Amino acid sequence: MTPQHPTIGGLLRALRARNGWTLKEMSDRCGIPLSTLSKVEHDRLTLTYDKLLQLSQRLNIRMSELFAEQDEAAEPAVTARRSIGRIEDAIRVNTPNYDYYYLCPELRRKRMIPVLTRVRAKSIREFGDLVRHSGEEYIHVLEGKVEVHTEFYDPIVLGPGESVYIDSNMGHAYTAAAGCDEALLLGVCSSADEQLLESLMTLHGEETAPPPAAKRITSPGATPAKPRARRARAAGAAAGKSEPAR
Repeated sequence: MTPQHPTIGGLLRALRARNGWTLKEMSDRCGIPLSTLSKVEHDRLTLTYDKLLQLSQRLNIRMSELFAEQDEAAEPAVTARRSIGRIEDAIRVNTPNYDYYYLCPELRRKRMIPVLTRVRAKSIREFGDLVRHSGEEYIHVLEGKVEVHTEFYDPIVLGPGESVYIDSNMGHAYTAAAGCDEALLLGVCSSADEQLLESLMTLHGEETAPPPAAKRITSPGATPAKPRARRARAAGAAAGKSEPAR
């Protein structure tokens, strides 16, 4: 069956319900008689443009909001997507400052990008210019110590178990802290851009390939997984060719 289009009465009822107003309270607020509003809500009467304009002005809402249907029963569709993040399946990107391991690469149009990052740069001078990209990111330190440099804040040193959440549009960089050769980070990047992974890949101009067994990252005490022969199916498609990332 084709669903019926919402009526003025139904939209006003929904507006009143969202604000928790009684019919009398709404009448007092908008200056339209209670009996008139009652007839409108029961679809026995409609409102002229002038009355709708009066209602929107008195309630201090835009005219378009009067027609913004709210479907409380609607819920996001269940996609049932799932991906196991194994390091041997990750897309590896090598740059002078980092080794990136982009996890769960087979999922396209992800709303967040999980990535393991091994930090090698030991100073902001060695790192170079701060980087920027769309969205936000969360970085959690797994091993070593990292110095977080951002455009608007003083540098801060984070150790294992500590984390930072930043606006990725702000210039930022992560370097190994003093006395630390390398640091291992778990990051999650998120953006409204459905092509976020591809956008991040355009920041890299270095070698992109599945990680070799010899460079596998494992958790403390974990048994490394046996290497499996895999084609670099995702790496070639995802790698960009523009200016290298830092």
